[in-house]
Amino acid sequence: MHYIKKEQAIYAMDKNNTPAASVNSGDRIVFETYDCFTNQIRSEKQPVSKLDWNQINPATGPVYVEDAKPGDVLEVFIEKIDIGDTVTLMTGPELGVLGDELTEISIKRAKIQNNLIQFSENIEIPLNKMIGVIGTAPIGEAISCGVPDLHGGNMDTTAITEGTTLYLPVNVEGALLALGDCHAAMGDGEVSVCGGEVPAEVTVHVRVLKNCPVPTPFLIRDGHLSTIASKPTLDEATVDATKNMVKTVLTYTSLKKDEAIHLLSLAGNLKISQIVDPNKTARMELPIRYLAALNTEEWL
Repeated sequence: MHYIKKEQAIYAMDKNNTPAASVNSGDRIVFETYDCFTNQIRSEKQPVSKLDWNQINPATGPVYVEDAKPGDVLEVFIEKIDIGDTVTLMTGPELGVLGDELTEISIKRAKIQNNLIQFSENIEIPLNKMIGVIGTAPIGEAISCGVPDLHGGNMDTTAITEGTTLYLPVNVEGALLALGDCHAAMGDGEVSVCGGEVPAEVTVHVRVLKNCPVPTPFLIRDGHLSTIASKPTLDEATVDATKNMVKTVLTYTSLKKDEAIHLLSLAGNLKISQIVDPNKTARMELPIRYLAALNTEEWL
């Protein structure tokens, strides 16, 4: 097993990043992560002016995966997410969906007890542990860890959680996998601009897939598969996620294109992942039982 410390943090996914470690296909890796503020916030009373805004959304890594070549797909099985005992939230002017209605920064800290976030005296919120930032190096220029795109990145998708198998593109030799920005809980949309931000240890297994036809990013969880897309507008993201699912249906069924579109209208669920990042993220979800020909073992 490989252990990557949080100090091996990057703030942009980049083909020129120096790998924190080299692993083999099939290896198990533990990533120790900061929260999205690089653990800078310790109190609700902390002056925001003291924050280093260049240290936002760090990702631990990257990890070089042997035999990962451009054109391959990196399969990442998320085995476990262990989190700290306190969540941090922030919103304010120019932040999130309602930033135009706020006049000052608001910081909230809440303890986790008995697998519940103690939001207030009368409100306890169940945990929904998930990974906000996970991706590989993009093929071109560096992309900030705060921005989702074709490489993955800050997708803030609640389905990227324990038990999920995520498929990411390999754009450069070794893939250069990195992850961070874990949440104890988050609702679809992430409307305040953050979830229940928390430090974590994330255990994953990686596998290099050759000749894998799925459109990435792509995930399988709890009997469902999702195509994920990030674009400058939510409209564009929803269209791309839907088109990618149609391609998937056509690959793994005998349906014609019009029939695949009918299937998604009957059984697919188009969901918003987040609407607060520079690119917006949506996903199309479909029960995997409709793709009887899908066999992940064939991708080896």
